[in-house]
Amino acid sequence: MSGLVLKLGPHERVLINGAVVENGDRRTKLSIVTPNAHILRLRDAIHPDQVNTPVRRVCYVAQLVLSGDADPAEARGQLLRGIEQLSQVLVDFDSRELLTQATTAVLAGENYVALKALRSLLPREERLMSVGAA
Repeated sequence: MSGLVLKLGPHERVLINGAVVENGDRRTKLSIVTPNAHILRLRDAIHPDQVNTPVRRVCYVAQLVLSGDADPAEARGQLLRGIEQLSQVLVDFDSRELLTQATTAVLAGENYVALKALRSLLPREERLMSVGAA
């Protein structure tokens, strides 16, 4: 993650190499220059108790890589299998686009980009699950 720029809002928290850092009262821009630093915005984080749907499971694996809690090589296979499984259910054009972005990002080792694309599927999954429950 060399050259990553984080723009933080007031009191926003971020996990950097296992340490939680909280911004002050003003917006801040941080430049992360250490290559392969493990960084996760806590506003993007999914709590383990919330990993209860297929999309959330795949997002959580990407999150574990970003936080440094999972081996990227092992997680890569899990992410690609999870994305493949999602692609068999989410067949609309927009979902396919996001899944393709996630796959490309995983293959390039860009796990934050993958997480961002996968998180975009969460509202769609929620709608589909609420329709199925009704």
